Amino acid sequence: MQDRILILDFGSQYTQLIARRVREAGVYSEIYVGDIGVEAIESFQPSGLILSGGPESAFTDDAIKPSQEIYSLGLPILGICYGMQVMSEQLGGKVSPSSHREFGHADIKIESNSRLLEGIEHSAEQTVWMSHGDKVTDLPDGFSVTASTESAPVAAMENPLKRIYAVQFHPEACPGPHDAEGLFARFKEIVDKHLGVI
Repeated sequence: MQDRILILDFGSQYTQLIARRVREAGVYSEIYVGDIGVEAIESFQPSGLILSGGPESAFTDDAIKPSQEIYSLGLPILGICYGMQVMSEQLGGKVSPSSHREFGHADIKIESNSRLLEGIEHSAEQTVWMSHGDKVTDLPDGFSVTASTESAPVAAMENPLKRIYAVQFHPEACPGPHDAEGLFARFKEIVDKHLGVI
């Protein structure tokens, strides 16, 4: 079966760029609105999901959210920026306004081994592209922190048993080992392993 990544769009200015980067990694992808029903998602038969960034705050009552059922589909999921925050809220974590907004380049520190961040040196800070005013302040159960910045203690998190990964930064918009060539290619490897390809 060919890899098919479905990108759920929450209004990010980078969603089309995510799709382009995924395709550059050799994976077919399509973009659906973020709150589309789970039946439409299942009809697409994705081998993995990506939750895009977006301008809203995930903790508000009127925040656009994906169907809660996506977390029970058994698919690998990657959340990016707002995608990470809305995932945290839906899975029992907490997102709060940050006293320091991060816009532009930021240095992250790798905190632990991670399949998604594999190959990024632990010993040196890495520069990424941030664009957020909220941050994850409490992790959902089963998740661990894999990267942090000075103002965002959770710059990346994961639950490898459920194949759910998330980053606060925008890998589609930054160069380096955590960009499309790196991070999206490793997400493809996670998807392939899920499919039994590797």
